[in-house]
Amino acid sequence: MADGRDALSSALVSRNVTVNGRRTSLRLEPELWESLEEIARREGVTVSDIVAGVDAQRAVGGLTSAVRTFVLGYFRSAATERGHANAGHGLLFRLGMPPRAPA
Repeated sequence: MADGRDALSSALVSRNVTVNGRRTSLRLEPELWESLEEIARREGVTVSDIVAGVDAQRAVGGLTSAVRTFVLGYFRSAATERGHANAGHGLLFRLGMPPRAPA
């Protein structure tokens, strides 16, 4: 890149979220914030709702790491053949078959 940064590196962005009634700050890459916002839109919830859910489910480790893992898992799940088919662009779609509802 022209500014000398590696193409895959991003500056971390701090944002406040509310988790179970308390404000906390997370530092994530801009792409992860965008991904969280996209997930929130798709699921009809807020970013704070997602972070609170992640916080409630994590057993060990930090919240920021758990959020990164959640985002990765969300999109990995969508990247399966079944996830692609349900989104209308997977194997079944390419074969001219309509997607089926998940079982």
